[in-house]
Amino acid sequence: MSDNLFGDLPSAAGPAGAQAPVVLARKWRPRQFAAVVGQDHVVKALQHALTSKRLHHAYLFTGARGVGKTTLARIFAKALNCETGVVAEPCGQCSSCQEIDAGRFVDYIEIDAASNRGVGEIQQLLEQARFAPTGGRFKVYVIDEVHMLSGHAFNAMLKTLEEPPVDVKFVLATTDPQKIPVTVLSRCLQFNLKNLRREPLVAHLAYVLNQESVASEPRALEALARAAQGSVRDGLSLTDQAIAYGGGSVSFEAVSSMLGLVGREALVELADAIAKGDAAAAMALGEQLLGNGALASAVLDDLARLYHEVIVQSVIGRQPEDGATDESVRRLCESISPEQAQLYYQICTLGRRDLGLAPDESTGFEMVLLRLLAFKPELVWSKGPARAAALRAPSPQRSLAGMTSPVPPKATTPSGVAATGVTPSARPNHPVSSSASSASSASSVSAVPLSSLSAETWPALMKKLPLSGLSRQFAQQSSFEGLDPVKSNCLLVRAPIEALNEPSLIARVTDALTAQLGQAVSLRVTVGQPEGPTAAAKDAAKAQALQKRAEESIANSPLVQAIIKEFDATIVPGSIRWIGPEPEDLEEPKT
Repeated sequence: MSDNLFGDLPSAAGPAGAQAPVVLARKWRPRQFAAVVGQDHVVKALQHALTSKRLHHAYLFTGARGVGKTTLARIFAKALNCETGVVAEPCGQCSSCQEIDAGRFVDYIEIDAASNRGVGEIQQLLEQARFAPTGGRFKVYVIDEVHMLSGHAFNAMLKTLEEPPVDVKFVLATTDPQKIPVTVLSRCLQFNLKNLRREPLVAHLAYVLNQESVASEPRALEALARAAQGSVRDGLSLTDQAIAYGGGSVSFEAVSSMLGLVGREALVELADAIAKGDAAAAMALGEQLLGNGALASAVLDDLARLYHEVIVQSVIGRQPEDGATDESVRRLCESISPEQAQLYYQICTLGRRDLGLAPDESTGFEMVLLRLLAFKPELVWSKGPARAAALRAPSPQRSLAGMTSPVPPKATTPSGVAATGVTPSARPNHPVSSSASSASSASSVSAVPLSSLSAETWPALMKKLPLSGLSRQFAQQSSFEGLDPVKSNCLLVRAPIEALNEPSLIARVTDALTAQLGQAVSLRVTVGQPEGPTAAAKDAAKAQALQKRAEESIANSPLVQAIIKEFDATIVPGSIRWIGPEPEDLEEPKT
């Protein structure tokens, strides 16, 4: 690739040296590979193929509008037919290159499939492909928007597309490759052209305006690049419009007015009113923005971007480059929590999507503002540095560090036996005592008498332990056998399979039990079918009772009975399911 990113493109001169009125999108359309912006992955692949002479007979360029599909096809055709030979970069000076640029080269055929989509047009094109090139090295057929062809037209071109004459190349271009039959896709070498990122598009617009001697403001170019949504052609067309609107220059004020954008100050003021819950001020500001010519969609887009900045600033701590913007975002971070900003962002994006369904734009916009004022997340985050530090902490519990619940947690009192963290830790006849750290932490908890443990209270104790994986399976499947008659703090437990009798697993359960019971304990595990109740068996019994209750509820429903009677219907066995909470989250169903 050339070091010159955009290349030196020839100006469009008219008769007698007069400058022809050519729009920027056409005047600055790349005529060499070196001038193509943002598609290096495709350019390099094509240049390598040209250099090594490993040329495919059919190419498919896909991508959004205005990213360079037909432009690359035209440059590729010049490289194939350049009088200097098949080269990686066409000279642009020979008669073949100039005629292809001017659209007069007889062996370069470019058709629009949207207006030539029938089988008759395709058959006529394929009949011409049988003849040798007239003036060039290759015949190049470029079919733009190929997905618009009819099914019969696709079928008609399959054979020729698979085995074309050696001097024929096909270049297909489309914005919607999903509509192209797989039989066509499999016969083509496919390249996906990317939407340009904002930075290279801004640089390209700045370069073009500098060459055109047009004054511009960086903020205006940023707004134009954002509105172009990655399309170079759209960006240049909008720039042409901005030059005309601004009277020969491209200013941010003119671009904002042309695109219906919202000033940063007004946007931050609106976000402040929403954060404070000031409905009157928020509605007045919204009405004022629309009255000043701003589009509701543009306001919601900019609001969503603002909330995105708030989220990034709060969670990641990334500093925006603009100092003023940084200050406004920092101020909003103090009044808007990250989860509030997430909720506001979603409301703005969904409201933007639904504007077309509203009775009118103003009504839809007002309803979005009212939603922003009405909905609040359940959790309230603490303010300031503590919250930011908690958000950035790598710990899995980081989100709890800076968070307070608006509803105080319910106090839990152990009934019979309390248990929240259990982990077994020994093989048969090898009791493993809990660690010193667990014992020290357990000393701060009021000890639960081990004599209160029984086979009936064991499942409830196991369900309270914060375990996962195999440790949780041990808690679910184990049963309590009793206390060791010799060592009073040793619990005798039975597990159903040997896999649940691993020392590391038993150790985790032992540590959790020690923390829950408030005193050091050890476990002695034997493998065998549990004789006492287990947490899993209790859950299964509850699930069965809930299923029975659901079936009885449906069967006894007057509506269901009326349907059965009216239509001579029957309830399909097994079709009724309990859809409430999981059985382990419920109390025992009363019988």
